[in-house]
Amino acid sequence: MKALLTIYFLTYLKWDKDFSTAIYHAFSGLCYFTPILGAVIADSWLGKFKTIIYLSIVYVIGHVVKSVGAIPTVGNTDVHIALSMLGLILIALGTGGIKPCVAAFGGDQFEEEHMNERQKFFSIFYMSINAGSLLSTFVTPILRGDVQCFGGDCYALAFGVPAALMVVALVVFIAGSSMYKRTPPQGNILLKVCKCIGFAIRRRWNSSKYDPKRKHWLDWAEEKYSKRLIQEIKMVLRVLVLYIPLPMFWALFDQQGSRWTLQATRMNMAFGESFSIKPDQMQMLNALLILLFVPIFDLIIYPLVGFCRINITPLRKMAAGMIFAALAFGAATLVEVNVVKTVVNPAPEEMSLLQVINVAERNVSVKVQNNHLFTDWIPPLQDPPKYEMVSLEAPIKEVNIEVSSNGTTFMCKEMFKEERAYSLIIHNENTGIKCKLEEDYITKNENGNPNVRFLNTQPEALQVTVGKVVFPLLPPGYHLSNNKSVDRGEYTAAVCSLTSDCSDVHLGLLDFGASYTFILMEKSGKIVAEKMEDVKANNVHIAWQIPQYVLITAGEVMFSITGLEFSYSQAPNSMKSVLQAGWLLTVAFGNVIVLIVAEGAGLEQWKEFVLFAGLLLGVCIIFSIMTCFYTYVDPEQLDNLYSENSEKDDDEGDFKKETKGIQLNKTRKNTKL
Repeated sequence: MKALLTIYFLTYLKWDKDFSTAIYHAFSGLCYFTPILGAVIADSWLGKFKTIIYLSIVYVIGHVVKSVGAIPTVGNTDVHIALSMLGLILIALGTGGIKPCVAAFGGDQFEEEHMNERQKFFSIFYMSINAGSLLSTFVTPILRGDVQCFGGDCYALAFGVPAALMVVALVVFIAGSSMYKRTPPQGNILLKVCKCIGFAIRRRWNSSKYDPKRKHWLDWAEEKYSKRLIQEIKMVLRVLVLYIPLPMFWALFDQQGSRWTLQATRMNMAFGESFSIKPDQMQMLNALLILLFVPIFDLIIYPLVGFCRINITPLRKMAAGMIFAALAFGAATLVEVNVVKTVVNPAPEEMSLLQVINVAERNVSVKVQNNHLFTDWIPPLQDPPKYEMVSLEAPIKEVNIEVSSNGTTFMCKEMFKEERAYSLIIHNENTGIKCKLEEDYITKNENGNPNVRFLNTQPEALQVTVGKVVFPLLPPGYHLSNNKSVDRGEYTAAVCSLTSDCSDVHLGLLDFGASYTFILMEKSGKIVAEKMEDVKANNVHIAWQIPQYVLITAGEVMFSITGLEFSYSQAPNSMKSVLQAGWLLTVAFGNVIVLIVAEGAGLEQWKEFVLFAGLLLGVCIIFSIMTCFYTYVDPEQLDNLYSENSEKDDDEGDFKKETKGIQLNKTRKNTKL
């Protein structure tokens, strides 16, 4: 569902790119904040099994609401937005709530003596996630674009199918309930950690200068909490401090579904004449490369680096992953610089854009307000020269336009509005030459498809059909139709008049991202269409995105997988859920960073890419310095230091007063042992 979310915002809800990116990352961030809620519910009240069931129902309801909101006949735009946002909130609660439970519940099915089987389960689980991602990011855009419903892309189906599949998954999960080993709620360790830290801070704050000094501020909690718990929290906090720079990596990584997808919409997505991909399908490359890279790194790259006598610690792998992600955005910048060459930038305030379409049977020259904006002669029936900027010095203004041809000058007066783009259509008339100003649509389609419009030069009304797209009846006398989007491909249009039969008119290839004006005119007794390319087609192939996906996926393998492995190896068994929550929060805060930059920076896209790459490189330097002060530990040493028989867990007990000295001394003696 997430693969097509940005395009849904742009094309269905009609939001702009920056706002669509912000909402996309707000949703992504929420999906990684809610796991804490799911962990608290599972550990404190319901247990993992019931939490998965109940929140999966919320998950399904969210998808259903999202699908209903994508039906055009259900209410107006405000209703669609409200249903879409409600659906996304429910989905975030569902996916985030079960996120910390599903893998852990699977691990609970294995006894300690079945460690090999448990490791195989997690490997299969991880591979299944990426296989599902690969399949879904390929199929869901097909459901959106290749299936038509309600006169356009079928977002309702694309959102509805995941809802149906989630119902199937839930039914299968419940059907096996009698086979599962269910661990009852053990109490929330995260809450216990927060209480211990809070108690230590309060005791430290309220202490006097006469109180004995402690080596660590957490030692102030010793009067209420066990030394083992305090030592475990110290170990966790040392790792959590290293987490502080990590959100910047996720800020770059999660833009695959937003900024990189938007970049793909302005690229040529054709592979040969008969096959092309959709912009939201490129994300499947990440899942495919993960399936390839994990064994390659584990079996080839890491052993080769070790063979070269380079000590590759987990923290060094993570720093290298950051560098690869920054390089990925460097590659994305190079692509973006070339992509924007075919984009027509809108006019600023008190300015307009103007191009000239010459339908007259002679060369013409054009002066706008005594300025030679179009310095060369403009031949008839050729692609118009590039858009020129017309200064209005006001929000709206009537502009004098002088058209010269064969020594004769004609004057036109046309009304211009700021920040608009126009075509000046010059055509023959009995008395000479006449001008007609038409407003243009210069924005490339967010789904990558071309735009088409028709100019009727015939003395009778015409109706045009291009594929499944029907243009309304065009009146005679140089009337111009509205722009309409069609799928990329070779076309022959059906042109029909009210007085004669329809005729087939060859249009040729309508390519990705282009805007075309077709002049319908008569030649040798037949109606033909002369093609004008107003906005250039996308000329950068989408294959140029492959290097940035390769680099970001290599970074993910070194950063994400290694980071999880490092976190678990440095955490005591009772604290692994705390570190899991901390790790997921780094993803959430990474999306918050993108949200802030997308809404606040206002930079050109390539400059934004450079900004993110530079920020990550700076963070990588800081992280590398922090790792120099980190000492790897073995949590199993705690078992040797604190045996279960020698410690008393009085975490939830009342504060022991000094008058109970015998019991307190006995506890201290056992602790020393």
